[in-house]
Amino acid sequence: MGYFERALLAAVVIGAGAGFVGALVVLRRRTFFAQALTHGTYPGAVAAAALGVSVPAGAAAASVILVAVMAGIARIRQQGAQVAAGIVLTGGFAAGALLQAMIPGLPVQAESLLVGSILTVSDADIALAAAVALIAFIAVAFVGKEIAFSTFDPAGFRAAGYREWPVDLLVLALTAATVVSALPAVGAILAIALIAAPAAGARLVVGSFRGVLLAAPVIGAASGVIGVLASRAYAVAAGPAIALAATAFFLLALGISKVRGLPWKRVDIPVETAEDARIA
Repeated sequence: MGYFERALLAAVVIGAGAGFVGALVVLRRRTFFAQALTHGTYPGAVAAAALGVSVPAGAAAASVILVAVMAGIARIRQQGAQVAAGIVLTGGFAAGALLQAMIPGLPVQAESLLVGSILTVSDADIALAAAVALIAFIAVAFVGKEIAFSTFDPAGFRAAGYREWPVDLLVLALTAATVVSALPAVGAILAIALIAAPAAGARLVVGSFRGVLLAAPVIGAASGVIGVLASRAYAVAAGPAIALAATAFFLLALGISKVRGLPWKRVDIPVETAEDARIA
C-alpha cells in the first residue's frame, strides 16, 4: 500500500472514530473538555518524540495525567469542570511549547505535532485508531440506553437509581483515546475540529440520538477523505484541509437547518423512548 492510499485509509478510520465519539462529546456538552485534552497532550507528544518512543504513547500518558488533574480541580469548592479544562488547556499547551524549546534537535518537526501529518501515518497508527473506534462502537452498543438516559435526563437517571460517574468516566476515556488516536493525522491543535464539527453538523439536521451517532462518523470520514484529496490537488497541508472540510460540513448543515426551519438546539428525545436510542 502506497503512502497516499494509507493516508486515505487513515482518514476514513480516524474520521469515523472521531465523529462517533464526537457525537457523545457534543451531546453531553463536553467539547471544551475535549479541546483541553487535544492541547494538553502536546507536552506528552513532545516528550515522546524526544525519547524516540511512539508519539501516541506519550500523548496517552499525558491524557491520563490530565484527566486526573481536571477531576481534582473540578472537585475544589467554587471551581468546576470548565475552570479545570481551561487551566489544563493553557497550562498543558504552554508546557509543551517550553519543552519543545528546551530540547534542541527534536527528531520530529513541531509542525507535525501541532497540525498532524496524515501522509506519514504508520500501520500502527491506523491500527490504534481502528481499535479505539471499535471499542467505542462496542461500548455504545452495550450501554447506549444508559448513555442516552444520562445525557438527556440526568436528574431522572439519578432518580432511577443509576450512578452517573461510570457513564461520565466511559465517555471521558473514549474522548481521551480518540484524541490520542487522532494526533498523527490532525495534530494537537486541529483534532478538536474532527471531533466536534461532524457531530455538531449532524445534530443540526438529524432528529434522534441514534441518527447523530450514525451520521457523525460518515461526516467525519468524508471530511478526512476530502481533506486528503484537497491536500494532494492543491499542495496544502492535509491536517488543516481536513479541519476545514469538517467545518464546511458544519456550515452546510447549518444552512440546511435554517432552510428547513429546524431550531438551533441540541437533539432531545423523550426519556420513555431512550430504549430506542440504543445501538443494537
